[in-house]
Amino acid sequence: MKRLVLFGAGKIGRSFIGQLFARSGFEVVFVDISETLITELNRRHEYDVIIKSDHPDTTIKISNLRGILATQELKVAEEIADADIVAVSVGQSGLAQVISSLAKGLQLRQKKHGFLPLDIILAENMRNVDQYVRGKLQKIMGNNYPLEELVGLIETSIGKMVPIMPLEVQKRDPLLVYAEPYNTLILDKKTFKNPIPEVEGLAPKENMKAWVDRKSYIHNLGHAAAAYSGFLAEPGAIYIADVLKNKALKKFIRSVMMQSAGVLMRKYPGEFTLTDLMDHVDDLLFRFCNRALGDTVFRVGCDLKRKLHRNDRILSPLIDGMEMRLPVNKILLTFAYGLCFRARDANGKLLPGDAEFSGTLNKKGLDYVLTHICCLHPEYDRKVIRRILSAKWNVIPIQLTLQQYFAPLSHSIIRVVS
Repeated sequence: MKRLVLFGAGKIGRSFIGQLFARSGFEVVFVDISETLITELNRRHEYDVIIKSDHPDTTIKISNLRGILATQELKVAEEIADADIVAVSVGQSGLAQVISSLAKGLQLRQKKHGFLPLDIILAENMRNVDQYVRGKLQKIMGNNYPLEELVGLIETSIGKMVPIMPLEVQKRDPLLVYAEPYNTLILDKKTFKNPIPEVEGLAPKENMKAWVDRKSYIHNLGHAAAAYSGFLAEPGAIYIADVLKNKALKKFIRSVMMQSAGVLMRKYPGEFTLTDLMDHVDDLLFRFCNRALGDTVFRVGCDLKRKLHRNDRILSPLIDGMEMRLPVNKILLTFAYGLCFRARDANGKLLPGDAEFSGTLNKKGLDYVLTHICCLHPEYDRKVIRRILSAKWNVIPIQLTLQQYFAPLSHSIIRVVS
């Protein structure tokens, strides 16, 4: 039986990557830092995935699996040495430790099996994660290890959304995980060193960069548009699904996503058709409306330093669209709404980073935030900066004007026309 070694027994690891491979006949060996999860995996060798949608819940039982603690370095290295394929789904903060473990496993693999290549699926929402991991591995292993010949670093685009699980459910069964019905893993076809595994749900793509941008420019941007416009227009809305009940907002959010779709088509000619992208936008909006996801306005919109950064979901398509002289006014408006975002968590608190963002915006003004926080370059991005600073915002369909919102602030940040 073929074996997948999967770093990360978290929600994406269990509900998505582990599910796909286990259901396609692979033994799945989870590697994680959680003793609770690993103990339960080795005791039961199975867990349930509950599919949450507008239809009645369905349960999928995932079996033929076991676990190893990440601290058991020799055992982890031995599993990597003998694996058919490896996957990583730990989040950016956990990557450094995983890369160290990968290096030890790859060195042992070469000693045991010679020049036997290994593919590593990087199931991380991190742009250019393949380059990052390659650089770290090269530094650890040195030039004597033939990294390019023996290791396939497979970039992915993770479009799956994981529903929020009540705390009491997690305590009752730490292995149980919720999932939405969507089950497609887009990955880079060209970087495999071995034949692509026959796993239902894998969608290999030739031009991976285009598909990574599709995730950011449409999925992530659409989420941001829903959170930021919803916070202003529907201040009582807790869930993204509730925001989308407002037909005017839903129309606005769709228009934002379609403007970015136009940018994608121009940036990657021949990769996408208008029909394909329209279908994708409408499918995403349908999925965003799934209230069973429990996706909150706060969660989707918070972390402004990252989400309003030059290289993220709003400013990247905005910059590309401006360079191409395409319509980007709705994307620009989404950025303005993001500046207004002050949603609080269930305890009534701002994310600390968002409180800092708001304070900096108040004290130092928008031009400072654009260059020092959003990291727009004063020279290379001057056209974008000028357009943001000089824009006369028409805030329809938002009923609360930005001028009213920013009235308590000491700086005139955005000029508004009614």
